[in-house]
Amino acid sequence: MAITGAHVLLFSPEAEAVRATLRDVIGWDFVEAHPGWLIFGLPPAELGVHPSDGDTRHELWLICDDLDATVDDLRGKGVEFTGEPSEEDFGRSVRLRLPGGVEVPLYEPKHALAIDI
Repeated sequence: MAITGAHVLLFSPEAEAVRATLRDVIGWDFVEAHPGWLIFGLPPAELGVHPSDGDTRHELWLICDDLDATVDDLRGKGVEFTGEPSEEDFGRSVRLRLPGGVEVPLYEPKHALAIDI
């Protein structure tokens, strides 16, 4: 037996608009599982496991090489951000807002990436 991938889900009251943003603005390739139901190919991914005080939430973070350039590019295409990029121990980050209020963190890491090994 082998686990061959991961399937990430985003939920939004404006699912069609989120799909359009991922397709037309972000530019991710996709397959159409059913008419209008797009499944996107993601960039390479890695998984981190963080300690919690009983919280069992899951998060999707997007990685980029140059946060300022990526934010400028996406803003130019109409993507909204909540706040400005901030400096963290692990890198620089900002949250982008997809239609329907879905917020996804975007960051430029300082640490080594598992996707590079």
